[in-house]
Amino acid sequence: MRKPASFYFFKRKPIVLKDRYECWRGVADLSGFTTQERLRVEWMVFYYTAGKENAALTAQHFGISRKAFYKWSKRFRDSKYDVHSLADRSRAPHRKRHWEVTLIQEERIRRLRKRYLYYGKKKLKVIYEKEYSEEISTWKIERVIRRHKLYPDQKKAEKTF
Repeated sequence: MRKPASFYFFKRKPIVLKDRYECWRGVADLSGFTTQERLRVEWMVFYYTAGKENAALTAQHFGISRKAFYKWSKRFRDSKYDVHSLADRSRAPHRKRHWEVTLIQEERIRRLRKRYLYYGKKKLKVIYEKEYSEEISTWKIERVIRRHKLYPDQKKAEKTF
């Protein structure tokens, strides 16, 4: 029976695990964080290392208010130290305004505008209310005119917008 030769195998390099702060930085790099978001990661790294969990010292070191630091620190802790919680969130409203003109109103306004091409939105409003006995705002009329480009002189209108 032959003895296995040890020189046939490569020596394994030891696996060196990064500390958690380097992992946080690595996640920020892989996630494509912006400069501001990476700075927040640095706030947390400083807070838990050199800052010795002193929020006032950390805020002073980075030149931010304690309130701002506490906000981000709480968000970070509540997420169980998930680095993605330090990324910016969308500031868009949850419910955006929707088009309030019904299809019937839109078609009526289009017909009126084609009939009275040189009338403005205020005159069209009066005519609309007389003809259809329904209230409508000048803003709705203006929106329909813009949407369908119902201008008397198309070239002139394109220059103004």
